[in-house]
Amino acid sequence: MAKKLYVGGLPYSTTDDQLKEAFAQAGSVSSAVIIMDKMSGRSKGFGFVEFSADEDATKAIDMWNGKDFGGRTLTVNEARPLEERPRRDNRGGGGDWGGGGGGGGRRNSW
Repeated sequence: MAKKLYVGGLPYSTTDDQLKEAFAQAGSVSSAVIIMDKMSGRSKGFGFVEFSADEDATKAIDMWNGKDFGGRTLTVNEARPLEERPRRDNRGGGGDWGGGGGGGGRRNSW
């Protein structure tokens, strides 16, 4: 059964291939991906590595968690499933803060 690991604290210059190569020291890596910011196209400093064998994933956690990688300390643990989050409404107004959007601008006094 495949096991996916969260890898945080990565240097922003790390590539998918570098991540895969580093974690391959623990075993057979199925995939390795750095998460990129959609707007800037730059790394967010974390990624995910998937192993085909649970034992290899456990070995990778032991090998890399809390260790230095490119001058930064890694956080490596089993990835949790994405939690269901409420939809964000960017149209202004409402929400827990009350009030509404809009208004502003200059008003005619005549």
